[in-house]
Amino acid sequence: MSKNAEALAAQIRDVAGPEPVQLGLVLGSGLGHLAEAVEGVAIPYDRLDGFPQSHVSGHSAKLVVGQLEDTRVAVFAGRSHYYENGKPDAMRLPLELLKALGADKLILTNAAGSMRHDIPPGDLMLISDHINFSGLNPLIGEPSDARFVPMGDAYDPQMQADFAKIATSESIPLKAGVYAWYSGPSFETPAEIRAIRTLGADAVGMSTVPEVILARFLGLRVGAFSTITNMAQGMSDEAISHEHTKAMAPLGAKKLEKLVRRYLTRD
Repeated sequence: MSKNAEALAAQIRDVAGPEPVQLGLVLGSGLGHLAEAVEGVAIPYDRLDGFPQSHVSGHSAKLVVGQLEDTRVAVFAGRSHYYENGKPDAMRLPLELLKALGADKLILTNAAGSMRHDIPPGDLMLISDHINFSGLNPLIGEPSDARFVPMGDAYDPQMQADFAKIATSESIPLKAGVYAWYSGPSFETPAEIRAIRTLGADAVGMSTVPEVILARFLGLRVGAFSTITNMAQGMSDEAISHEHTKAMAPLGAKKLEKLVRRYLTRD
């Protein structure tokens, strides 16, 4: 754990209270409204020393610490992406901070393009595994042997089972699938989508995978969702753009909020 993470944790306890955080939540494009539901303290990223800044429209760039349902949470409303700065480990400090605050679980969300017609725009996909199509890794340069992180259960099986059970009880369509990380910021070509589909991916996006690797390195259990905002390039005639992503994300966000709230109040 870095000294900076410990110092930031002390800073946050001073303003948000000493109670340990139980779970972290990283919000993708168009999902920032979930942070507003937390009863607690909001801290802009630019007030946290050394914190990576998010410069993507649709990301709020603040940390909210407080109560959501029955759980004390730390919500990252916006994330730093590889395509913004060329750093695969851009989210290392935020996740180290989460660990320093006491959390042992992390829920990651993103906006993604679907490569399955049975997971259309507006639906959610529960991420069961991933393909690091970018080939980048946030642990390159880590000097300790802890960098050799096993990824067999990168997405926690119990969390997956819990989310699937909740979705069934709430009549929320939720199929599991494999997420592919493409570095961005340009969208994929039709040929790249055909390649990723051949490899076994079900959805594609520009985030999440480096955070999963970092989270497992830090000992955090991970659950993750894609909100499907479009069909991937070549899968339909719709025009793909970041504005389209922001416009479509709220459709899945309502379902995601219901799932997360139920998860935080489960027996």
